[in-house]
Order: sequence, then structure tokens, then C-alpha cells
Amino acid sequence: MESMGDVLRSINNPTLRQRQRDLEQELFNHPLVKALQSEHPELDDSRLRLHMSRLYQYVEESRHCANCPGLEKCPNDFPGHFSKLTVEKVNGSTDLYERKTACRLKVAQDNQDSIRKRIRSFYVDERVLNGGYDEIDIMGKDPRRVSAVNKIFDYITSVKEEGLTSRGIYLHGTFGTGKTFLMCYLLHELAVAGYTGVIVYMPDFIEDLKSIMMDGQKMKETVDTLKNCDLLIFDDIGAENLNPWARDHVLGAILNYRMNRKPTFYTSNYPLDGLEKHLSFTSKDGEEIYKGQRLMDRIAPFVDVIPLHGENQRGTIR
Repeated sequence: MESMGDVLRSINNPTLRQRQRDLEQELFNHPLVKALQSEHPELDDSRLRLHMSRLYQYVEESRHCANCPGLEKCPNDFPGHFSKLTVEKVNGSTDLYERKTACRLKVAQDNQDSIRKRIRSFYVDERVLNGGYDEIDIMGKDPRRVSAVNKIFDYITSVKEEGLTSRGIYLHGTFGTGKTFLMCYLLHELAVAGYTGVIVYMPDFIEDLKSIMMDGQKMKETVDTLKNCDLLIFDDIGAENLNPWARDHVLGAILNYRMNRKPTFYTSNYPLDGLEKHLSFTSKDGEEIYKGQRLMDRIAPFVDVIPLHGENQRGTIR
């Protein structure tokens, strides 16, 4: 380790002093620094010399950004940020200030992260939610889907312009026509607009309730989440094996809370009358028509029914 005397002697070294002057001149001649001085002539050389480290950082990080290697390999001191210099007058004195500013890639990543935080999924493949959406592809995939897709687009536009109502959508059709994908698209677009949402894959959710019911706190948190989110999607309703407790005390309680407050959405292979038959039957008590009707009274009046026609898209490349 160098002694203090060595450090002091190096400062007095003429060669090092000349090198420092050359670097300083090179920095002052840089186009970014020249532009800064041109915009703020009150910044004379003596003032700039007080902020050599800031100027150097400003020039270096601008160079890094001009040759951006991507957010993950960002070489700047604070990844995803660059130095931004401002000239401000404080207490009658003009000076140079540095602020770290998020770049466009960092802003885009933060926006995507905030969108993801607004969406929760229970047992739905995250790739469906995060795969990206192309409206032209959505519309052009199968001409028979056009009517249904237009109604989904109209719903999204309406919510963005006028806000949420208690009215949701019941999207039904045969296997593989893209019901889940369209609902995830709706959820994503409205999450971009600031709404929170949850999508629940019903067969796995109902099955998992058997274990969740043993944990009262987890059960309450799950039900409260489904009650209170802005947008709730029950995906593939009608494919689950219902038991009376899940139907009457969980599903019934959630729908009873939401029906005049917030919209609920459904995808199903059944039309509404077929869903009513399904909800009237449980593995334990058999057919209970009035209980199925009771639940349907919390579904049918609060949805727009949209049939989705088209070919089975499963196994095809989007």
C-alpha cells in the first residue's frame, strides 16, 4: 500500500499533471459538454472543473447508452439508469446537479412488472398470461371467432373509457377455441389500465379447496382475494367435480359478494343452461336443482353471453 508521501509526490509529478490537463481538455471538448455549456453559458470552465467527476460520469454513461448491450448487461453504476445533468440556481448561486434517470428499457420493465403485480393466477399456466398479445393475430386466427373477439375488444374499450360495472362476460364454446387466451388478453389489457385481476382454473381450484379448508387463515385470504379483486375470471367452469361445501359456501359466497359490485367472467364448454345442470349436481348429494338455480341467479343476470366458434387451436403454433 502506498504511503501518504508517495501519494503527495505523485500529485506533484509533472507528467501526471499534464495527463490530468489533457483529460480535462478532452472532456471539455466532448460534444455533450460543449452542448451543456452552449445551453448554459453561465457555467464557466472554473465552475465545470468543480464537477469533473460528474461530467465524466455523464459522458461515460451516455456512451454506454448509445451502445446499449441490454438491461441485463447494463454497465452503468445503477443498471437501467443514466446520469442526467441539470443546471439550477440555489440560494442565488448557479450550479450543476446530477440525477439518476431510468432509461426507456428500465421504464418498460417496471411497467411490465407493475402489470404482473396486478394479476394473480390460481393454477393457470403463467405462460398464457405473459406470452404477449397481437390483436391482428387474435382477430385473424379463425374467421369464425371474429364476432366474439369484437365483443371482447368492445368490452375492454368500454371499461377503459367509462370504468368498471358489475357486468361480466360468459364466454362458452368447444374445446380449444381460445376462450382462456381471450380472457387472459382481457385481463392483461385492463391490468395495463390499472385494474387488478385474478384468473382461476376451476378444476384444480375446487380440488385444492379440500386441503385449503384445513387452514382457516389461508382459506379466508383466498376467498377475500377472489371477492375483492376488480376482475375475476373462473376459467373452465363446469369441468370441476363439485362438492356441496365448495359450491354453496365458497363459490356461492364469492358470487353473492360480487354480483352487484364487481364483474365476474367465465369460460366454459357449457352454455348457461348446461352449466345450471352441472351446478345442480354434486358428488355427495346428487341432484339438487334449486341449489343450482340459486347459484345461476348470481351468474346469469350479471353477464353478457358470448358464444365462441372456431377450430381447436391446441397444439398449433401461435
